[in-house]
Amino acid sequence: MSTPSNTAKTTVEELPAELVELVTAVGQLPTEYRVAVSGALSRVVESTRRRRRILSLVQEALGQLRLDMKYLAFDLEATRRERDEYRTRLEGAE
Repeated sequence: MSTPSNTAKTTVEELPAELVELVTAVGQLPTEYRVAVSGALSRVVESTRRRRRILSLVQEALGQLRLDMKYLAFDLEATRRERDEYRTRLEGAE
């Protein structure tokens, strides 16, 4: 398990500022207190990182869904135009 000070260095970009501040504060505690809370702090840090990764995946999936919906709407409109054009030609041929 990594120490809180190592965790702060490797995850500064991934963690909220408040959590980085907490990791730094825990790293400055006397050894007996730091050891007592380091396990729980490590779990919180990992949980936060996992949530950020999940959020990123969800945002990416939503972006792809929006793009797919735009393509589908475009395709639907094109299909309707083609249908109307064929219908007009068919009615004109009669």
